[in-house]
Amino acid sequence: MAKFKIEPHFRLQEWVAEEKGHFRAEGLDYEFKEFIRSSDGVHHATGTRGAFQSIEKGRESNVTCACHWTVNVAASRGHTKLFADAYSVAPSGIFVRADSAISSPADLAGVPVSVGFQSGSHYATIQALESYLTRDQIKLSFGEGMLFSRMEAFFDGKAEAATLFGGPYYFAEQLGFRKIIDTTFMIGAMINGDPDMEDVKRYFQALRRAQRDIDLRPELYTHYYKMEFPERFHAAMDTRRWGPGERIVFEPYSRDVFEQSFEWIASHEIFAPGSMGSGNYEQATLSLAPH
Repeated sequence: MAKFKIEPHFRLQEWVAEEKGHFRAEGLDYEFKEFIRSSDGVHHATGTRGAFQSIEKGRESNVTCACHWTVNVAASRGHTKLFADAYSVAPSGIFVRADSAISSPADLAGVPVSVGFQSGSHYATIQALESYLTRDQIKLSFGEGMLFSRMEAFFDGKAEAATLFGGPYYFAEQLGFRKIIDTTFMIGAMINGDPDMEDVKRYFQALRRAQRDIDLRPELYTHYYKMEFPERFHAAMDTRRWGPGERIVFEPYSRDVFEQSFEWIASHEIFAPGSMGSGNYEQATLSLAPH
């Protein structure tokens, strides 16, 4: 039987599960398919290709993650299955330089905010700013690429504002950048290929154990952010100051959440009209729970 392929996301749980032996304790025969650090983050310089395009192209690992909006559409179009028994919540925010004249979300009217195309920061930035700005006042910039590419461009002064989440969120705080507004968002898990669902169950049971470890002693595990960051950033990182990041919530991603999200995406025309797929919850999701 093929090994269960795991692609660590921008979070600590997989690394903690590996360190503590939780995958092995659950009887999971697995391998990591990490590629962010190994490629030194080069794949994040994507411009107007984002999370949806990477899912559409196909992912090798049996379980991967992306913002719940993109997973919602990707699953509705048949590219993957949304795992409905858990989701994550990632700390996120829009940052500016310490000396920026921007002091309120309202000051971002007409200011390009660097985000990842059809990725969590894209949707979350719109959602957060809508209570301050009209739709035509919200300006987004996709050219800086995905998370680490966008973070580096922002640090280098190539973007006036940027939406950052997870480790880069904490790194920006450490370096003195100012958060203007919180944009924290949900992340969905995807089941790719045709894995044994018992392996999927083992995987998530191991992550549940790891989440408890992190909740109890987060300071023991924040050093694992260095496993996700390209090495060029390591010397400046002080992960002792960072928080635990993305938290897995072992509650259902319900039909109501799915349908509300699908409607919100359609109403904001983030995808071309008619291109979002069926929007059928049963067809788009997988669950370990008995029906």
